[in-house]
Amino acid sequence: MSTFRAIVFASVISGFIVGLLVTVVQQFGTVPLILKAEVYEKSAETRQNEAQATAQPAAAGHDHADHDHAAHDHGDHVHGAGDHDHGSAWEPRDGFERNAYTAAANVLTAIGFALLLAGFFAMRSGATGAGVSWHEGLLWGLAGFAVFTLAPGLGLPPELPGVPAAPLLSRQIWWLTAVLATAGGLALIVFRRTVPAAISGVILLTLPHLIGAPDLANIETNVPSSLTHQFVTAVTVTSLVFWTLLGGLTSAVFARFDRGAPA
Repeated sequence: MSTFRAIVFASVISGFIVGLLVTVVQQFGTVPLILKAEVYEKSAETRQNEAQATAQPAAAGHDHADHDHAAHDHGDHVHGAGDHDHGSAWEPRDGFERNAYTAAANVLTAIGFALLLAGFFAMRSGATGAGVSWHEGLLWGLAGFAVFTLAPGLGLPPELPGVPAAPLLSRQIWWLTAVLATAGGLALIVFRRTVPAAISGVILLTLPHLIGAPDLANIETNVPSSLTHQFVTAVTVTSLVFWTLLGGLTSAVFARFDRGAPA
């Protein structure tokens, strides 16, 4: 029971702290880049809507005047009703509301991953009979960074709004494959410590990248490539901060609440 309490308390406390800290880091790193990309995205949408509005009267000019007038009235009516019923998807307002939703998502994500880490810490403590130190937790955090950010990011780098991407399902399948293969490869190399296991681990680590991530043949976007590169760097650094803090803090709090851990 004490171990279960340590898992829950360590996950909630460390996840809450790390989630809020990462939200602050994002305000200076990724958020400004996303806002810049959204300006390019809205500009492209505006030009596309203007082009469509210009093309519609030209296409309608081939019909008779009376039919054109009726179709114009009917089209305006339906278009207005469609805008009312099927408007753009809801999104939080800029400012406090958007930051609050971002913070909540970060906290929940951090708590979820902290539960995963604390569960591993509990198994390690039960198997070895010793507590988990903060620097061992830091190594676990770096492993989480490699599994969930570094390896998938090599094939599917983070994307800004307005940048087209491959179909979602194919990207999700490849991302999950990369995560599982990386986790399995690292586990074989670190825990088995035999030559066959090491070879198998290296094969697992490289297999998703040999297969290749889904990608588009032609990518047309008005978002500058320099902005995309800055975003990839900012997301990677933010994720590194997230995982190192989460690993070290979760292990420290877990050792504090676990009765079997040394003081």
